[in-house]
Amino acid sequence: MTVTHDDLPGLWTRSLIAWPDGRRDIATQVAWLQGTSLYIDLRQPVARPDFSGVTGLRDLTQPQIAWLATQEGFAGVLEREDQYFVWRREIDFQPQALYSDAGTLRFEADYMIEEGRDVAYIEHWHRDAPRATAPRWGARLSDPESGRTGMILSVGTLFMIAVSRKLTLPPQLHLSECVALAGSLELAQDLVDCELSLGRVTPAGWIIERSSLPWREGATVSLSARDGRLELAAGGSEPRLWTIVNVEGAPALGDAG
Repeated sequence: MTVTHDDLPGLWTRSLIAWPDGRRDIATQVAWLQGTSLYIDLRQPVARPDFSGVTGLRDLTQPQIAWLATQEGFAGVLEREDQYFVWRREIDFQPQALYSDAGTLRFEADYMIEEGRDVAYIEHWHRDAPRATAPRWGARLSDPESGRTGMILSVGTLFMIAVSRKLTLPPQLHLSECVALAGSLELAQDLVDCELSLGRVTPAGWIIERSSLPWREGATVSLSARDGRLELAAGGSEPRLWTIVNVEGAPALGDAG
């Protein structure tokens, strides 16, 4: 069946990625939240180390950083070019890749198949069916003072947050290589300081359940918007005041604290 933009809003999880050389991955935990056009994606490998006792970036040890650097995740806008869907990456946990993220999508039985355009791969995607796909809204964010960019996306009772790192990474490397070449623990910590968090809207508030920054997990997100600004804080951290670049849909922040 042909896939359109209207088929995609909601949460998708991945059961398989396979390459022509025989490599395949069925273990990485992947969550792709799609809004009307904005999306955020988080991909975390297995064998996660213990992060108990880590309350912030400066608590990270080298082994913890090494695992964090194997994560993937990105945020941006999903566009259509002829028969291909293109995931434009405005925030990326890994350094900029050589090839664009583009592929075809088609439905097969009860899952969706993605086939890469510039890189040969096949992915199997499954919709988190019980979840509502409305209301949905998203916003691109900017923090001129720090130079960071951000995005927040809410679909039904799920939300994701993306925040870029301060540093600019060299393109076409892997983050693990950048970390290995870092000259200090502090620089290695700064290299993994890119947030992609997935959470749920509950009666108790907006709760982060998974994050590329593990100490965010379990935190309650506080949001308030006024005069073109969005104030965001998680888990009692210092609030960050973002400039709203643009908004997709109608924000519904009544339950965000």
